[in-house]
Amino acid sequence: MYGENKGRSREPRAVFARAHIPRLLLTPETEGVTVDLFSHPEFDHHEQVIFCHDRDLDLRAIIAVHDTTLGPAAGGCRMYPYESEADALTDVLRLSRGMTYKNSIAGLPLGGGKCVIIADPHRPDKAEVLRAFSKHVQTLGGRYWTAIDVGVGPEDADVLAENCDYIFARASQFPAGVSTSQFTALGAFTSLQAGVAHVWKERAKADSSDPADRTDLSGLRVAVQGLGGTGRELCRMLHEAGAELVVSDVYQPAVDSAVEAFGAAAVPADEIHAQDVDVFAPCALGGIINDDTIGDIKARLISGIANNQLATPAHGQQLRERGIAYVPDFLANAGGVMAAATMIYSEPSLEGSRASVLSLYDRVTQVLDQAEAEGRPAAEVAEEMAGQRIADAR
Repeated sequence: MYGENKGRSREPRAVFARAHIPRLLLTPETEGVTVDLFSHPEFDHHEQVIFCHDRDLDLRAIIAVHDTTLGPAAGGCRMYPYESEADALTDVLRLSRGMTYKNSIAGLPLGGGKCVIIADPHRPDKAEVLRAFSKHVQTLGGRYWTAIDVGVGPEDADVLAENCDYIFARASQFPAGVSTSQFTALGAFTSLQAGVAHVWKERAKADSSDPADRTDLSGLRVAVQGLGGTGRELCRMLHEAGAELVVSDVYQPAVDSAVEAFGAAAVPADEIHAQDVDVFAPCALGGIINDDTIGDIKARLISGIANNQLATPAHGQQLRERGIAYVPDFLANAGGVMAAATMIYSEPSLEGSRASVLSLYDRVTQVLDQAEAEGRPAAEVAEEMAGQRIADAR
């Protein structure tokens, strides 16, 4: 056992959150204008959308619980300085829905949820903001569990856990030197391997001189966008497997470090998607596959850990028409939650977590093979599989 959750004896504090508000969100740009939540294009029948506030700290946060059919909702806590509250709402609704499908297709007994805190993660009172927000999660009584995400790291998760029983992926959950990001990277690496094997198998059908078995990544050219903790770890694994790396990040020291450590070639962030490579691995923020970028992509496979990589579902169909295989992001980045969330429903172990993450190879293969056989976008097939598991449980 490498982590435990000790229940608090105290009763939950007063409810700080407000739920099920149909018209909301006054923003600086639209003062006096309301947004109809239930007709929001990303609403998708969310069970709860909860708006959280702390007057003293000017805490503004949103918790979205999308579906709890398979079990308590689970998904990370993102701290980001959104330009508007409307942007934050759109993001949390999309991310929450994505967690429902991720947890389902990963075979976890968990539903989907997500939360966002509208704030700069570098603000000096970050710990106090996290403590205040965690009380809102506590009032849900285990209906929603949260964890790390953009702007909230494992040590921050331990701060959240000071006032809340429903936090996973904490630094204290793992032995020294082990983190959730390593499992996320392992899942991304495993998914990429499965994707490469699928692409080369299909290529061999058209050209017998192409090797049908391409599980060896040696000499493969991979463009990695985003060199945060998980993106860098993926680069390390790819480098050790013999892949040639092209990298980009908006933070130049991260780029310099990857160039030095892995012999990577560096390119501007706005050109990484257009590189002449075998695989494109988006590992930054979402929406990279859009009307402006899709025509420039030369890779034969896209497989990375960024959430919501497709700007719209139509872009998945466009990739298929161009002969570009796509590993759905909510499958490729499922390794972290598969490993860390075991503490919610079972006795966790490092060996069990690793075995669970490695099972992604077979899941990715199944999705890509079915998508190829049916002539459909892989994301559509994966969502259908995940949705069917939820429907069967209802």
